[in-house]
Amino acid sequence: MEVVSAILHADLDAFYASVEQLLNPALRGKPIAVGGGVVLAASYEARAFGVRSGMPGRRARELCPDLIFTGGHFTEYQRLGDAAIDVLRDYTPDVERISIDEAFADVGGSTQLFGAPGEIAKTVRARVRAELGLPISIGVARTKHLAKIASQVAKPDGLVIVDPNTELEFLHNLPVELMWGVGPATKERLAANGIETIGQLAQSSPQAMQRLLGKAVGRKLTALAWNKDPREIQTHRRATSAGAQSALGRKPATEKVFRPVLLHLAERIARRLRAKDRPCRTVTVRVRFADMRAVTRAITLPAPISATTMLAEIAIDLVGSVLRDYPDERTISLLAISASHLGESVLQLELPFKLADDGLRPGTRKGMARGRADRAMDAIRDRFGAEAVTYASAALGSLSSVPDDFRSLAEKDL
Repeated sequence: MEVVSAILHADLDAFYASVEQLLNPALRGKPIAVGGGVVLAASYEARAFGVRSGMPGRRARELCPDLIFTGGHFTEYQRLGDAAIDVLRDYTPDVERISIDEAFADVGGSTQLFGAPGEIAKTVRARVRAELGLPISIGVARTKHLAKIASQVAKPDGLVIVDPNTELEFLHNLPVELMWGVGPATKERLAANGIETIGQLAQSSPQAMQRLLGKAVGRKLTALAWNKDPREIQTHRRATSAGAQSALGRKPATEKVFRPVLLHLAERIARRLRAKDRPCRTVTVRVRFADMRAVTRAITLPAPISATTMLAEIAIDLVGSVLRDYPDERTISLLAISASHLGESVLQLELPFKLADDGLRPGTRKGMARGRADRAMDAIRDRFGAEAVTYASAALGSLSSVPDDFRSLAEKDL
């Protein structure tokens, strides 16, 4: 008799590349990459050679001389991603979509109709393959974190069901980088302290982990290592942040390079903040260097903002501070901006005292003028399309190798 584990994590395999192979059967079984100057996505055949998303196209071709680059079919990505999530919704209303190609589902209330969670997962996989022609991996477990890890173990195109009686035995033998929240920098820090598996992390002192990783992260990862994850499925989650990033390949770490890119990113984020009337108080930037190490900087403002130029100038200052702290770094491979601490637009005017009106405070004369300009541009875009008007420096600095259609697929709605 199968033990019931009610959470499914479904993840379409190498989604963008798989769609391209679906649309063009001649590409099936061959190493392909979506993109050009930068790899946006790679098939499993290409990944076998070390090709990864965010990698410069030239480096990808060095690793895989037979690599085939293809342009993106963005409307098909959206259509097929939506269709796959709709298959999940045929079995439960409790679906939490976390990106275009993955979602959690709680099927605990569906077993009387459709069978055990593992059987539901098998049916979903069969339907996605038969109806959409796409591979999908699913993990089934008692918690969200363990279900996501199980789906990673299941890849490519597999199914892993974690028995609640053997959860820790399954979990503790796995590499620590499979945990939610362990990126390259955290993995490197843990490895330097002899921690390479989830079990080793679980057996480490919680206090030592908090000293090593910070109080919040250390406490969170220690709990997850013991499969303590109380989070439930959120079907109508309101986003607490908005972000965008650009993979640059390998570009000089100069203001001439990063300023227009950051303005381009800020424009995409700020327009979404204004559309939902949710300005931000905290701005975070991430800079990734050529060796894939990443550094973040953040600032929390006294008043919430949603103006493009305000967001951009703050991000430019933060990136500048990163590069000043790392003077030996000459190359950047990725830039990202995140806006958080989202709230409602309540603009308080500032009295005309003799203070610097630098345009970074929304209540100043210059700040209000910037807000009016952005809203006018939004109205033009709403009527004539997203490309109808933009800031000149953002247009000149946009990266043609990474189409905005592709970027927008990864950006969650507020």
